[in-house]
Amino acid sequence: MTYKYINTEYLDSVSGGDYSVTLEIVAMFIEQAGEIYTEMKTLLEDKDYYNLGLLAHKAKSSVAIMGMADLAAMLKTFELQAKEGVETALYGSYVERYHYETTAAATELNDLVENIKKKL
Repeated sequence: MTYKYINTEYLDSVSGGDYSVTLEIVAMFIEQAGEIYTEMKTLLEDKDYYNLGLLAHKAKSSVAIMGMADLAAMLKTFELQAKEGVETALYGSYVERYHYETTAAATELNDLVENIKKKL
Protein backbone atom coordinates (compact mmCIF):
# COMPACT_ATOMS: atom_id res chain seq x y z
CA MET A 1 0.00 0.00 0.00
CA THR A 2 1.22 3.46 -0.89
CA TYR A 3 0.69 5.89 1.95
CA LYS A 4 -0.84 9.21 0.94
CA TYR A 5 -1.62 10.69 4.36
CA ILE A 6 1.01 9.40 6.78
CA ASN A 7 4.77 9.81 6.56
CA THR A 8 6.37 6.58 7.75
CA GLU A 9 9.89 8.04 7.69
CA TYR A 10 8.83 10.80 10.06
CA LEU A 11 7.00 8.30 12.28
CA ASP A 12 10.17 6.15 12.36
CA SER A 13 12.22 9.17 13.42
CA VAL A 14 9.74 10.01 16.19
CA SER A 15 9.74 6.42 17.49
CA GLY A 16 13.47 5.97 17.08
CA GLY A 17 12.72 2.96 14.86
CA ASP A 18 11.33 1.08 17.87
CA TYR A 19 8.34 -0.92 16.64
CA SER A 20 6.73 -1.12 20.08
CA VAL A 21 6.82 2.67 20.37
CA THR A 22 5.40 3.01 16.86
CA LEU A 23 2.54 0.65 17.70
CA GLU A 24 1.77 2.61 20.87
CA ILE A 25 1.81 5.97 19.06
CA VAL A 26 -0.44 4.61 16.30
CA ALA A 27 -2.96 3.19 18.78
CA MET A 28 -3.14 6.50 20.66
CA PHE A 29 -3.56 8.48 17.44
CA ILE A 30 -6.41 6.33 16.16
CA GLU A 31 -8.25 6.52 19.48
CA GLN A 32 -7.72 10.26 19.92
CA ALA A 33 -8.65 11.18 16.34
CA GLY A 34 -12.19 9.91 16.78
CA GLU A 35 -12.57 11.55 20.16
CA ILE A 36 -11.23 14.87 18.88
CA TYR A 37 -13.61 14.83 15.91
CA THR A 38 -16.61 14.19 18.15
CA GLU A 39 -15.56 17.01 20.48
CA MET A 40 -14.92 19.36 17.54
CA LYS A 41 -18.46 18.81 16.27
CA THR A 42 -19.90 19.53 19.72
CA LEU A 43 -17.85 22.71 20.20
CA LEU A 44 -18.77 23.88 16.70
CA GLU A 45 -22.48 23.29 17.33
CA ASP A 46 -22.18 25.18 20.64
CA LYS A 47 -20.25 27.99 18.92
CA ASP A 48 -17.57 27.60 21.59
CA TYR A 49 -14.92 28.88 19.23
CA TYR A 50 -12.16 29.57 21.73
CA ASN A 51 -12.20 26.00 23.05
CA LEU A 52 -12.48 24.76 19.47
CA GLY A 53 -9.23 26.62 18.80
CA LEU A 54 -7.60 24.94 21.78
CA LEU A 55 -8.76 21.57 20.49
CA ALA A 56 -7.41 22.35 17.02
CA HIS A 57 -4.04 22.98 18.69
CA LYS A 58 -4.17 19.55 20.36
CA ALA A 59 -5.21 17.93 17.07
CA LYS A 60 -2.35 19.68 15.26
CA SER A 61 0.21 18.10 17.56
CA SER A 62 -1.31 14.68 17.05
CA VAL A 63 -1.34 14.80 13.24
CA ALA A 64 2.14 16.30 13.12
CA ILE A 65 3.54 13.19 14.80
CA MET A 66 2.09 11.14 11.93
CA GLY A 67 3.91 13.38 9.46
CA MET A 68 0.67 14.95 8.20
CA ALA A 69 2.20 18.36 7.54
CA ASP A 70 -0.57 19.79 5.32
CA LEU A 71 -3.29 18.92 7.81
CA ALA A 72 -1.17 20.27 10.67
CA ALA A 73 -0.80 23.58 8.79
CA MET A 74 -4.56 23.78 8.25
CA LEU A 75 -5.16 23.06 11.95
CA LYS A 76 -2.76 25.88 12.88
CA THR A 77 -4.84 28.28 10.77
CA PHE A 78 -8.02 26.86 12.31
CA GLU A 79 -6.59 27.25 15.83
CA LEU A 80 -5.72 30.91 15.33
CA GLN A 81 -9.00 31.78 13.61
CA ALA A 82 -11.15 29.97 16.18
CA LYS A 83 -9.39 31.53 19.16
CA GLU A 84 -10.19 34.94 17.66
CA GLY A 85 -13.65 33.91 16.44
CA VAL A 86 -12.95 35.02 12.85
CA GLU A 87 -13.81 33.30 9.55
CA THR A 88 -16.39 31.16 11.37
CA ALA A 89 -17.99 30.05 8.08
CA LEU A 90 -14.88 27.95 7.39
CA TYR A 91 -14.89 25.96 10.63
CA GLY A 92 -17.28 23.26 9.44
CA SER A 93 -15.08 22.51 6.44
CA TYR A 94 -12.00 22.38 8.67
CA VAL A 95 -13.67 19.89 11.00
CA GLU A 96 -14.77 17.70 8.08
CA ARG A 97 -11.32 17.81 6.49
CA TYR A 98 -9.82 16.76 9.81
CA HIS A 99 -12.26 13.85 9.98
CA TYR A 100 -11.70 12.76 6.38
CA GLU A 101 -7.91 12.86 6.54
CA THR A 102 -7.55 11.25 9.97
CA THR A 103 -9.92 8.46 8.91
CA ALA A 104 -7.84 7.89 5.78
CA ALA A 105 -4.67 8.01 7.89
CA ALA A 106 -6.12 5.43 10.29
CA THR A 107 -6.64 3.05 7.35
CA GLU A 108 -3.02 3.53 6.34
CA LEU A 109 -1.83 3.14 9.93
CA ASN A 110 -3.74 -0.12 10.33
CA ASP A 111 -1.92 -1.39 7.24
CA LEU A 112 1.39 -0.22 8.71
CA VAL A 113 0.61 -2.02 11.97
CA GLU A 114 -0.07 -5.27 10.08
CA ASN A 115 3.25 -4.91 8.27
CA ILE A 116 5.08 -4.28 11.55
CA LYS A 117 3.47 -7.31 13.17
CA LYS A 118 4.71 -9.48 10.30
CA LYS A 119 8.27 -8.35 11.13
CA LEU A 120 8.00 -9.16 14.83
